[in-house]
Amino acid sequence: QVQLVESGGGLVQAGGSLRLSCAASRRSFSDYLGGWFRQAPGKEREFVAEIGRNGILKYYGDDVKGRFTISRDNAKNTVYLQMNSLKLEDTAVYYCAASIRSASRRTRPDEYDYWGQGTQVTVSS
Repeated sequence: QVQLVESGGGLVQAGGSLRLSCAASRRSFSDYLGGWFRQAPGKEREFVAEIGRNGILKYYGDDVKGRFTISRDNAKNTVYLQMNSLKLEDTAVYYCAASIRSASRRTRPDEYDYWGQGTQVTVSS
């Protein structure tokens, strides 16, 4: 079992930045690939980014490519999502996820085994 806890969400103006963190309870978090998804009201959960076990392989959703950066620190059992140039349409609940599968652009929620509770990100004009 892996427990994931997100933090770092909040209210930010358009064009601003936020950094989300996802802390894992398990020491061997490096055995899992990490992912971020988001879900806006009335919409399906959307893939944001994925990072491989050693932090080298990274994949991004088309809407965030070039603005968001995923990273991880396995010594701290933590995955990060740096969000820059935020837009109104980035407003959503952001979820951290972990998967036992190999890194290969895992964009579907059902490819992930563990989820955090979510953190709200609100971008205002």
